[in-house]
Amino acid sequence: TNEAVLLPSSYPELDVLVEYLEKNPEFMIEISGHTDNSGTGKANKKLSLARAKAVSDYLITKSISKTRITYKGFGSSNPLVSNGTEEGKKQNRRVEFILTKK
Repeated sequence: TNEAVLLPSSYPELDVLVEYLEKNPEFMIEISGHTDNSGTGKANKKLSLARAKAVSDYLITKSISKTRITYKGFGSSNPLVSNGTEEGKKQNRRVEFILTKK
């Protein structure tokens, strides 16, 4: 909650993504950050952008060109599930990827 720090448990999954991008240079990646509905809209937008940027920065440190990466923050505007429970809020705090060909 209220953090934009990558957890070490995320590295293996992100490394699979890095490997895919290395093998497929024709793909671009769009990274979308999301939050639950706790906090203000402005704070959530900023936090979601920071989450997406953290993933972008990780990919760049792994030599994925920043020209292939875009990122956005959506705050709490696109929940996967209801924010009515702690489990729901946990699921809504996420980062998603979309791969597209150049």
